Amino acid sequence: MLLKSFWVGLGVLVCVFSLAYAGEKKKTYVGSKVCAECHQQEYENWNRYSEMSHAFESVMRMKHDLTPEELKGCYKCHTTGYGEPTGFKDPVTTPDLKEVGCEACHGPGSVHVQTNDPADIKTNITTKDCKRCHNTAREKAFGFKPLIHAGAH
Repeated sequence: MLLKSFWVGLGVLVCVFSLAYAGEKKKTYVGSKVCAECHQQEYENWNRYSEMSHAFESVMRMKHDLTPEELKGCYKCHTTGYGEPTGFKDPVTTPDLKEVGCEACHGPGSVHVQTNDPADIKTNITTKDCKRCHNTAREKAFGFKPLIHAGAH
């Protein structure tokens, strides 16, 4: 009887969490050009001043010296959302995500685009966020440091 109650209770919890999750909107990557529709000045600054807007080019310059697996390792920090379901796949199918764009720091923007609510996008970017790519090992290997706002804001 106790075991049956446990399984019934577990089933109820799964249903409650499933319903709660179903009500949430799935966030997907939209690309920096979509962000530019409302954030034109930030987009122009990012495109003009930030090295992140050209991060994919550095990978392409080195790709001939890399194995396919090493190349995929570069994508994690040189593209937007690589490894995520709706993130960068390759330059042909997801060309708007091939640089380190707005959503690399702010997260997938689809819900924010729909609602225009700042609560639907990450707005408080810190050096901790930068450390995903700009960590000590990479700083030594590649000679770069994290730059908060990186020319966009």
